[in-house]
Amino acid sequence: MGDEDSWGLIPRAKRIVLKIGSSTITHDGRLRPRKFTAIARDVAALMEDGLQIVVVSSGAIAVGAHRLGWTHVGRTVREKQAAAAVGQIGLVELYQRRFARLDRTVGQILLTRTGLEERERFLNARHTMLELLRLGVIPIVNENDTVATEEIRFGDNDNLAATIVNVVEADLLVILTDVDGLYECAPEPGEPRPPLIRTVEKITPAIEASASGSGSRFGSGGMVTKLEAAQNAARSGAATILCNGKIDGLLQKIMKGERHGTLFSPGDRLRGRKHWLTFTAKPRGQIVIDDGAVRALKERGRSLLPAGILRVRGSFEIGDSVRLVNERGEEVARGLVGYSSGDVAKLTGQATKEINRVLGYSNGDEVIHRDDLVLIGES
Repeated sequence: MGDEDSWGLIPRAKRIVLKIGSSTITHDGRLRPRKFTAIARDVAALMEDGLQIVVVSSGAIAVGAHRLGWTHVGRTVREKQAAAAVGQIGLVELYQRRFARLDRTVGQILLTRTGLEERERFLNARHTMLELLRLGVIPIVNENDTVATEEIRFGDNDNLAATIVNVVEADLLVILTDVDGLYECAPEPGEPRPPLIRTVEKITPAIEASASGSGSRFGSGGMVTKLEAAQNAARSGAATILCNGKIDGLLQKIMKGERHGTLFSPGDRLRGRKHWLTFTAKPRGQIVIDDGAVRALKERGRSLLPAGILRVRGSFEIGDSVRLVNERGEEVARGLVGYSSGDVAKLTGQATKEINRVLGYSNGDEVIHRDDLVLIGES
């Protein structure tokens, strides 16, 4: 897909996830009310044209830190959680006021990674957000920093926004930040801005090398997380535009065909369940498989049977996500297991007809069924 084709797809988008970075709506922790007004007008105008928009907003910790009189965003998880509890109220209140002036209703949704790792909760989140969109309500999504810890955090709202793209099956992810887009190399202080990369068809090592530096003092994501988000969104079949949030009316301009920022082209859609398995479900362990099993999975589209298993690493239960790695430790697939780690270890190298004899029961011939498995690199 060429540059013209990629940008030409944007005005056709019907469902958009708008990720708003801390640097766009805050300055040194202080809210920028005028920016909230401009964003609300932009979103409401597109809704008048029939578009559906989910807002993923950063800023709660930054706002809370300022209200608590800190010059930092929290040095510990507990401090960050406290700042989020204080700041989230002010953040959502301002969104509510600004959209109410335009006769629009907002709904608050707070998520954690573990809340979406369970397939049932993932689907509940999807049904809730889709219903809000059907009702004309604007979901305001943020990570639930008040209960999140380092182990369960999305870690930044860029990747949270990309996950929401999959949750609501959006066509476009727009990331508002404090830079114009992705530059050919990292800008140096006091030096002229390097050329802007307008279109990225595929994120290559060269593109990754262009992403360096970090976000603002009150933000959590840098350019690297934005590339990760663009890759994640592409696997949902969505394009991503990274652009400067200081430009008022930016969404309307983009949807009219104007080119702002950097466009990351969409990839082939990895359907909901497999996208969730690849990007959201946290793997609990590893199953090492032989080369014959690798070929069976990759070339013949088969399920994973006990005969191809060499050993088990880590602990997992029935229904958990696990990594499948070859003998060299390279990940080849992920899947949802039909047996616990202890039972899989007992089944190593066994024929399927031996399952009931070895375990005293059977959950089926497959350790991982093909329908519950996704190849790494599969589209």
